[in-house]
Amino acid sequence: MESAAELVAFPLLITPIESNYRACTIPYRFPSDNPRKPTPTEIAWIDLFLNSIPSFKKRAESDSTVPDAPIKAEKFAQRYAELLEDFKKDPESHGGPPDCVLLCRLREQILRELGFRDIFKKVKDEENAKAISLFENVVRTNDAIEDEGKRLENLVRGIFAGNIFDLGSAQLAEVFSKDGMSFLASCQNLVPRPWVVDDLDAFKTKWSKTSWKKAIIFVDNSGADIILGILPFARELLRRGTQVVLAANDLPSINDVTYPELIEIVAKLKDDHGQLLGVDTSNLLIANSGNDLPVIDLTCVSQELAFIASDADLVILEGMGRGIETNLYAQFKCDSLKIGMVKHPEVAQFLGGRLYDCVFKYNEAQS
Repeated sequence: MESAAELVAFPLLITPIESNYRACTIPYRFPSDNPRKPTPTEIAWIDLFLNSIPSFKKRAESDSTVPDAPIKAEKFAQRYAELLEDFKKDPESHGGPPDCVLLCRLREQILRELGFRDIFKKVKDEENAKAISLFENVVRTNDAIEDEGKRLENLVRGIFAGNIFDLGSAQLAEVFSKDGMSFLASCQNLVPRPWVVDDLDAFKTKWSKTSWKKAIIFVDNSGADIILGILPFARELLRRGTQVVLAANDLPSINDVTYPELIEIVAKLKDDHGQLLGVDTSNLLIANSGNDLPVIDLTCVSQELAFIASDADLVILEGMGRGIETNLYAQFKCDSLKIGMVKHPEVAQFLGGRLYDCVFKYNEAQS
């Protein structure tokens, strides 16, 4: 069901929001640019979305829940490609000028209009089952690290390794269709530090001195990302006395985990006493973020999340869509962490880093 409730601004953004917040990190154009002519950045990003069409079309074709899926998938590919080409002729067509939020939104709209609700459902279910079977081993490996700083770094590496599972990246979708990925090998094979944005040492220092009261974590992908990356990290926060709120998408988008899916995953991982491998989960909440895209505009979250988040003292935005392409420079009234892997060459170029580089951006509360 689509959420009918009105969306509101995330309460921990620095106010006034109008002058302090812009969702999209990478400016596709500047006020001095000709409004009728696409900028080189706009063209590069439109091409990135054009290049992703074949992998989306392939997923849509095999969606057995949609009658005549191959015909409708072809329609999706044509319509979305035409719309992207329109932006190249006139950036102000289709509600433009385009940014990453608009380009994602239009893709989702076309899929939904053609009856495609969740074209990645099958692969998400498979990846979730695989990751659930590995969860205990990953957590026990973390728990065995006695040095607190080293354990934290291992948990962070796990988040990056999990975040590789991203079917919104054409190159990675290709790798996955070939052979899947080994989670532990991915942890070992991250690009070496210092990462392109690397505040891990500052975060470690804060971690050793502080326990946050309440953390809101905007989660990203299904499979290894949520189960082997975020949940072991969330469990560590719970163990330290922090209340943890996992905020997941209202509706499906790419392979992002949704609110109903996350409830199911956590239920499967808990034991009969409601514990996650010995850690009490009464302080773990799952919230519907109200979002339906792989990126997020924090001026539009669910009222439920806004209410729960109002007294949080740590906000974490995880994944390239939520934490890098949008919200990398978002300022909050509390401590914040943006953590994700760089999976598009265009993002790497903007940040001055490498493809598959890591972003770990920690900011203390802005008073």
